Amino acid sequence: QVQLVESGGGLVQAGGSLRLSCAASGSISNINVMGWYRQAPGKQRELVAAITKSGNTDYVDSVNGRFTLSSDNAKKTVYLQMDSLKPEETGVYYCYAHKWSVAYDYWGQGTQVTVSS
Repeated sequence: QVQLVESGGGLVQAGGSLRLSCAASGSISNINVMGWYRQAPGKQRELVAAITKSGNTDYVDSVNGRFTLSSDNAKKTVYLQMDSLKPEETGVYYCYAHKWSVAYDYWGQGTQVTVSS
C-alpha cells in the first residue's frame, strides 16, 4: 500500500501563488509516476501535472509556464508550485501515484485550493 499526504492548499487572490506538497510513504519503491489532479465544482477530475521516476514532467496546456512540478526523491515528496493562479483553478487538488507493475493508482485525500477574483 501507498499512503499520500497532501498539504499546502488554501485561499489566494488571483495572480497569487501556492505550493502544494505530497509526501508518499509505505510501499513506494516501485512508484513510476506521481502528480496532481484537480476537480473543480461540478466538473470532472483532470490531470494537472505529472512527473516520472526519471524526472520527466508533463503539464496540462493551461498551466504551462505557470506551474512547476518537482520531486525530492530522498524525502519521497513531490511539490507543485502554482504561480499566477486564476479563479477558474479553484478546486480540490489530489495527489496521485501510479505503479505500472500493477496498473494501479493511489490517491491522497485532496487539498482545497480557492482562488478569489
